[in-house]
Amino acid sequence: MSDHITIHKAEGAWVVRAGGAVIAESRNALELTEGGMGPVIYFPREDVAMAFLDRSDSRTACPHKGVASYFTLRAKSYDIADAAWSYEEPNTGLERIAGHLAFYADKVTVEQL
Repeated sequence: MSDHITIHKAEGAWVVRAGGAVIAESRNALELTEGGMGPVIYFPREDVAMAFLDRSDSRTACPHKGVASYFTLRAKSYDIADAAWSYEEPNTGLERIAGHLAFYADKVTVEQL
């Protein structure tokens, strides 16, 4: 694992809301902190309403975490392109985030309950 990345269980319950719907809610989320950036909450896939998400063609590569796949959120009356991402096969040491999704807080609401 990269020395500047930490992962631990996020305290309490976390929720993602968009377009008037709850997209994810979990008490098993993970909090990833990388360098001086703010923490990012990763939701277990089983706690995400995957019916609202379609995998997009977007991909990015992070030298520390690996290749990220993106998801477009299908809200009731609009789509939010690449609202979430996932590291399906994260780099060595970051395996805990496999099977989890993170959401852009500037595209949806991510909050602790």
